[in-house]
Amino acid sequence: MEACPRRPSPEATRHGAGAASAEPVCTMRFDTLLPIAKQAGEAVMRVYARGFGVVRKEDGSPLTEADAAAHRIIESRLLAEFPQIPVLSEESPEVASFAVRSGWERYWLVDPLDGTKEFINRNGQFTVNIALMEDGRPVAGVVYAPARDWMYWGSADTGAYKASGGGSPAPVQCAEVPAGGTVRIVGSSSHLSPETRSYIRGLRSRYSEITFTAMGSSLKICLVAEGAADLYPRLAPTMEWDTAAAHAVLNAAGGRLVEHGGSRELRYNKEHMLNGWFVAEGSRVGRRSSSET
Repeated sequence: MEACPRRPSPEATRHGAGAASAEPVCTMRFDTLLPIAKQAGEAVMRVYARGFGVVRKEDGSPLTEADAAAHRIIESRLLAEFPQIPVLSEESPEVASFAVRSGWERYWLVDPLDGTKEFINRNGQFTVNIALMEDGRPVAGVVYAPARDWMYWGSADTGAYKASGGGSPAPVQCAEVPAGGTVRIVGSSSHLSPETRSYIRGLRSRYSEITFTAMGSSLKICLVAEGAADLYPRLAPTMEWDTAAAHAVLNAAGGRLVEHGGSRELRYNKEHMLNGWFVAEGSRVGRRSSSET
């Protein structure tokens, strides 16, 4: 896989500007990144297959051996392959300060095991998330669900893909969010907040039928990316590493992940790394954002 070069913007080229004025682009291949996610997923599944303990982090969220094992694999391999690109992982012993991170133009954002509650509950709805970030945006991402052997990946240059059960990759594309009739909602298996329930009830003024699929981890965003759902409203807290990889896949598939109540795309590398409420949605040809509902 190639790291992402920075192509000078037309304006920078005209004025002879240097790298500081470059336009970020990603022309990466995924032939290195996918095996890293796969290897981390295999480590997760070895823990999943036997008994394991659960401890609580300072914020009260659960942590297992699988989180730590996947983190070690991903961090070590990314740093070996791309020593010039920093790695920020949920399970990093020390998360880089905002003073340091704010100077990063490019970095890896990793959730070694997204959906630890799903892992503990043994429902198979957990993922390994690896995203490449540039200037506050996810430009490439890989999401691997090891219990189901689903691999999603994508970037603006490559498009979005899914491979299942070791089969050949197939392109995926968002469905267009319908203006009326039936709308398909995907939501959290573990964190369906009262505000999200209220949002879904509010859709009844526009749609005659609402279907709902419960799903864990970043797979919810991936279901929108592959056209299996139209909307994923998340009116509850998430962290940047929870969403970044799947956000990149969603963008590559023609969808968007926007702030609730508006049309601005979710941004990253914020000081506290806490996401605001958002809606992941399919394509919006000729219509306002569904997050404005």
